[in-house]
Formats: sequence, structure tokens, C-alpha cells
Amino acid sequence: MKKIALAAVLSLAASSAFAGGAATPTVAPEVTATTSSSAGGMVVPLLLLLVVAAVASSN
Repeated sequence: MKKIALAAVLSLAASSAFAGGAATPTVAPEVTATTSSSAGGMVVPLLLLLVVAAVASSN
């Protein structure tokens, strides 16, 4: 009788443990944020233009 009771308890525990089945884990995609300045790539050429203008006006 003890073996039948043990088998019944194990079968109930196993059926509730595997009721949902094996679910594959889902991984959220990585979010990458890029920052850009409002000037873009204009800072260096503008500084170069200011230097050239300063040199030209000093002569």
C-alpha cells in the first residue's frame, strides 16, 4: 500500500512540474543609443576657417 501511495504522490508531483512543458527562454534585444551633436562634423572645419581668417586679417 505504501508503494502505491508513493507512486501516486510522485505521479502527481511530476505532472504538475511538467505541466507547462519546456519553454525556450526569450532574450530581449539590446538597445544601443547613439548620441550625435547638433553640429555634426562641422566643429573642426569651422575652427580651421576661423584660424585661416585670423591669419589672413593679421597680414
